[in-house]
Amino acid sequence: MAKAATPWGSAAIVEELSLPQRVGERRFASLVQLLETPKGERLVRFAYATDGTARRGPVTLRASDLAKLRRGLEKAPGLKEALLG
Repeated sequence: MAKAATPWGSAAIVEELSLPQRVGERRFASLVQLLETPKGERLVRFAYATDGTARRGPVTLRASDLAKLRRGLEKAPGLKEALLG
């Protein structure tokens, strides 16, 4: 299972949604990740990715990206539960 660095230490990536985005010629993706710490705590991380590498920083989603997120949550039950209860 892939790992992610968090302020609380390393966590496993349990589920991930990648939302492809484009501005002009620039292509990148916003990521929504369900993480789990070694103690079993679940975290949700929003990030953006360029060249396949997740990066921290502000993540901006357009209304059309939120529609992609809603559709993607149907295939990611863990993330859906974490975000929507």
